[in-house]
Amino acid sequence: MDAADLAYAGAARQAELIRAGEVSARELVEMTLERIERVEPEINAYRVVIGERALVEASRADRRRAAGEDLPLCGVPVAIKDNVQVAGEVTTHGTAAYDPRPAADDAEMVKRLRRAGAVVIGKTNMPEMAIIGDTESPTWGATRNPWDTDRSPGGSSGGSAAAVAAGLAGAGQASDGAGSIRIPAASCGLFGLKPQRGRVSLAPDPKHWHGLSVAGAVTRTVADNALFLDVVSGSVPGDAHCAPAPRRPFAEAARDLPPKLRIALSRRPLVPSRLDGEVRRALEGTAEMLRSLGHDVRERSPALNGVGLAFMPRFLKGMQDEAQAMARPRRLQRRTRGFTNLGNAIPGAALRLALRDEARHAARINRLFDDFDVLLTPTTAAPPVRSGQWEGLGALRTLDGMGRAYPYTAVWNLTGQPAASVPAGFTAEGLPLAVQLIGRPGDEDTLFSLAGQMEAERPWADRRPPVG
Repeated sequence: MDAADLAYAGAARQAELIRAGEVSARELVEMTLERIERVEPEINAYRVVIGERALVEASRADRRRAAGEDLPLCGVPVAIKDNVQVAGEVTTHGTAAYDPRPAADDAEMVKRLRRAGAVVIGKTNMPEMAIIGDTESPTWGATRNPWDTDRSPGGSSGGSAAAVAAGLAGAGQASDGAGSIRIPAASCGLFGLKPQRGRVSLAPDPKHWHGLSVAGAVTRTVADNALFLDVVSGSVPGDAHCAPAPRRPFAEAARDLPPKLRIALSRRPLVPSRLDGEVRRALEGTAEMLRSLGHDVRERSPALNGVGLAFMPRFLKGMQDEAQAMARPRRLQRRTRGFTNLGNAIPGAALRLALRDEARHAARINRLFDDFDVLLTPTTAAPPVRSGQWEGLGALRTLDGMGRAYPYTAVWNLTGQPAASVPAGFTAEGLPLAVQLIGRPGDEDTLFSLAGQMEAERPWADRRPPVG
């Protein structure tokens, strides 16, 4: 296998090759570091590359494999988003306001990745405090989309998505508080699943953005994502949320064909937004493909009334809390200070009401699943936005722009249930398109199974961006 094929093989296949002895972990990491050195200046996916330490970890993975250890992610280079602790590295949250002291310990999910044999190769760029659906900041610059460097990779996990799309990591750890796994996955032609709330521990944090945020990954294939989630799943004491145990390993679900499913098709956005014609055609083409696979696809929309009013207090108060926790808050950019001012203006009673009303909203929205197994929607209203789409704008204008571009994702952070972005072809200009699958609470199993079937019918991972 040549270097490019290995770079784009994805986490699951890379681990298989190392376990079979066809390539060593050291060789894979050396190749990835060489590729990062060559391609990274063009896309700026990484805030920091941890090259020497990654080589040491790769050699350790080779020794563990030789000793007979069962390592699901043996030697796979994994990128970590820069709002997650990696021991010995600072955590910047995409801002100049960060605490300059290196983390004393790994976050829980990083510990689990290392135990599984993964190699942490670097920390990826993100917008300041993970607020916006682009990946740019005055401190760390703009991350570019590997499919078109004039376009955004999405946000806030855009650095992780750009790294995986460009073959600079086998998998990219990501987080999602309003779409930040699914939007970058859609923008970069990847598979991204927002797990059930509580599926992956956020420790040392008990929760984030008042329960809106979850952690997962952006990956080249469904199998890569399922393997990653199997490795990092599980709660620890102190977590605010705990998901029900899955029915079986997610990697098994990704391999198995689903039964005939009842699938609801909806174009209804949370806020008024124009659906791009190519996105609409991708959605309708996906619905036809699913019908051809034997599924019953019918138009039906969930009841979304009142969701925005329930979501925004948690979203904005979360930003206020995070800004106050920064070591040097005066260094926050003007737009971020605008968001925190909006959070300051929300009374505590409004936040308590929003948290109290979550169960009521979720019950109403999820009545759709009395009649359907899965909901199919667009992931975004348009193809990838231009890089720096909201640069220089204030908080309110940025919120308005993001609402129009990304009106399909935030609902499922409020309800907490799993949702995935699945590649759905390309525009005439060669930009990625995607659709979103939403499952019942706790049912990642069905999403992995259905997405795996969609990938087998309409493969996407063999197409590569023009960078590098």
